[in-house]
Amino acid sequence: MKIVLSTYLIAALGVGVFVYLDLPLPWLLGPIVACLTAALLGIPMGGKPVINNLMRTILGVAIGATFTWALVVTMAGMWTTLLLVPLMVFLIGLVGIPYFQRLWGFDFATSYYGAMPGGLQDMLLFGEEAGADVRALSLFHATRIMVIVMVLPFILQFYWGTDLSNPPGVPAATLPLGQLVLMVICGLAGWQIAKAVGMFGASILGPMILAAILALTGVLQHRPPVEAIWMAQFFIGMTVGTKYAGVTGAEVRRDVAAALGFCVILVVLSAGFVEIIHVFHLAPPMEALLAFAPGGQAEMAVLALIAGADMAFVISHHVLRIVVVILGAPLAARLFSPKRTG
Repeated sequence: MKIVLSTYLIAALGVGVFVYLDLPLPWLLGPIVACLTAALLGIPMGGKPVINNLMRTILGVAIGATFTWALVVTMAGMWTTLLLVPLMVFLIGLVGIPYFQRLWGFDFATSYYGAMPGGLQDMLLFGEEAGADVRALSLFHATRIMVIVMVLPFILQFYWGTDLSNPPGVPAATLPLGQLVLMVICGLAGWQIAKAVGMFGASILGPMILAAILALTGVLQHRPPVEAIWMAQFFIGMTVGTKYAGVTGAEVRRDVAAALGFCVILVVLSAGFVEIIHVFHLAPPMEALLAFAPGGQAEMAVLALIAGADMAFVISHHVLRIVVVILGAPLAARLFSPKRTG
């Protein structure tokens, strides 16, 4: 418990520093930087997975609450960019697997699941079954998410002039009590129902679907309050930073260095797809960037929410990306598992 409390204090210190220096997204980036720094200094870090998942339900409700019938109708026009998602996943694998395997000497299973831009827990699960180096996979994906989340806000703010200082909601005191209770029900019930049916990303997608249904029927009329969204950012940022707890110098020189190099590849590939979308006028530039940046689903949801982007457009592309990766993961696990190859 002491480790958990100290982790919360370190993350809170990061928020304070970011606020003092007037840096973007202090509730998200502050905890990431503070916890990452503490982890690299060898300070024990930890958190409560149940609380972290609970915070993700807030984002799910926030996304679902933005759905309107007009928004649903416009989703039919996304097919042109959605078709690019499987192509992007294929190209990432085509470049990433030999990058990790031939340049850095990792085995095929570690290279495959390290290159695939899926969810951290899913890739660790399938990777472990296939005999991959789970610790290396954890550092690969933590670094990918961290770099994408750290770089995008500065691109949005200084290149496009996006205002990231606007509060992502209204104070809780201004919302009807009935709506707040309804949001809590959407978060908890949606999460548990999605978990019961085995849905990936249950803590986000379950609440999102339930909140969207209630929003479309006019029952849910408000988004979660600003305090709840700030809290969700805090715990998500802290979770990303604490992934580096216990990292050794050898892991930094090999695993983290390999991951940083791969992040450069991912940024180049993502920029290429965003440019194609921009040239053919398939989507607005900011939405295209947020939709094709291979970060974590929760982190991208936060950025889209703060930036005021089209939530349906951004989230639908990330969900499809993760679906494509997950559909291919069991096949790869069977083909390259130690039992089969043995």
